[in-house]
Amino acid sequence: MAKITFHNITKKFGDETVIPTMNMEIKDGSFTVLVGPSGCGKSTTLRMIAGLEKQSSGDIFIGDRCVNDISAGKRDVAMVFQNYALYPTMTVWGNIEFGLKNRKIPKYERKQLIEEITEIVGLTPYLHKKPQKLSGGQRQRVALARAMVKKPEVFILDEPLSNLDAKLRHQMRAELVQLHQRLGTTFVYVTHDQVEAMSMADEIVLLDKGEVQQIAAPLTMYDYPKNLFTAQFIGTPPMNIIDTTMLPAATWKKSIPTKIGFRPEKIMLAAQPSRLHFSLPCTVLARETLGTEIIYQLDTFAGTLFAKTFQQPIINSKNLYLTVKEEDIYSFKKNNSCIAPPKGVEREIKGIVQ
Repeated sequence: MAKITFHNITKKFGDETVIPTMNMEIKDGSFTVLVGPSGCGKSTTLRMIAGLEKQSSGDIFIGDRCVNDISAGKRDVAMVFQNYALYPTMTVWGNIEFGLKNRKIPKYERKQLIEEITEIVGLTPYLHKKPQKLSGGQRQRVALARAMVKKPEVFILDEPLSNLDAKLRHQMRAELVQLHQRLGTTFVYVTHDQVEAMSMADEIVLLDKGEVQQIAAPLTMYDYPKNLFTAQFIGTPPMNIIDTTMLPAATWKKSIPTKIGFRPEKIMLAAQPSRLHFSLPCTVLARETLGTEIIYQLDTFAGTLFAKTFQQPIINSKNLYLTVKEEDIYSFKKNNSCIAPPKGVEREIKGIVQ
């Protein structure tokens, strides 16, 4: 078993509390992505799992084993860094073999392991080249192979694709997912990029200021955000949020939430308002054409909103209406907890706001 459990974990650096209290379980064999804004505690959490940082209090378990007092080298965890940390004077073979030599693995066994792993990651033709002769993607594969030959219980990846260009990042994301499926080992992956989190994860752990905001599968987190922070962090562009104090009271027929929200792709743009759904007058401020979709920046009296559509570009950018169906509108309470449609709908939002 290689599930990872955090029980009442706190972390302080001097007088600064980075992790107030963290309780979570990373499932055995999962591809779990820790995501959140800069400074939210992602890398600190990862380093505590690896044993590179000591928690201030609480217990960390890998499987059924408490690893509080176990050194990094004995936790059966392999870590891949964003800078690869390859030895420039060694060949690909030498870089991969180095750790095995330190562990006193016999030469014949080392050869078998290296040949097996390099075949998996597609490095066989490059075994006698040095890192400076490799592309960024190939160097990343060397770093992965070096971790894989240890056959650890847990792989930890700290923003491993951040140094690659956009096209190569996309390719490597797919390769990492396939690699995880092939190995079946627990992967814990840190990124600030929500696109990576959504496209790669079995489960996402969303952090903010050292606190877990939500743990869920990507589509569950997208469709059913637990709170306002999750709703606005997950999604590109983010969910549109409107303070209900900016809307006429006549718009609401039942209980009034403090805020409402709706995804940009749920907006319909037209020259006429809808009397069956929630509508706002708007003007197009900017348009971003992305091939199959168009993102509009809209000016409304309730603030700047974003729409993502798949229709033909709108020529007349003035005197428009955005319309959102009631079933696509989220509501938020005073404590910022979210009520996602269609479950638990407490209100009926209809009428045109002129």
